[in-house]
Amino acid sequence: MYYYYPPNYYYLPVYQHSYYLNTRQFPPVDPNLLYQSANETKKLMKDASMVLDKLSESKEFDAELMYAAQASDIEEVKWLIHSIGVTSEVDIHFNPDGLRLEFKSQIQTIDCCKLTIAMRW
Repeated sequence: MYYYYPPNYYYLPVYQHSYYLNTRQFPPVDPNLLYQSANETKKLMKDASMVLDKLSESKEFDAELMYAAQASDIEEVKWLIHSIGVTSEVDIHFNPDGLRLEFKSQIQTIDCCKLTIAMRW
């Protein structure tokens, strides 16, 4: 015994594209803030690169940083990170599992950029 299954047809709606394209108005673009944000982010990346270079080159520095974090000495941890030569604002968070560094920057009191690095220890 054979069953007949008719084909399923799907019809897509047809739109008048010219009508919808002509009614949308976009504001003029201003790439200045994006340009400034990109340049500030490059500075954050340089600072983050300095920190990563130091952490990957010196086990003594790593041990000192981990010891200060284990003792919950946040001021010592901040001092160690800034002693590398970091010039941007850094929020430092740590727990028994790892370290998280948030590099932040502003342009004319506008938070423009944030670069986060998370590492396990």
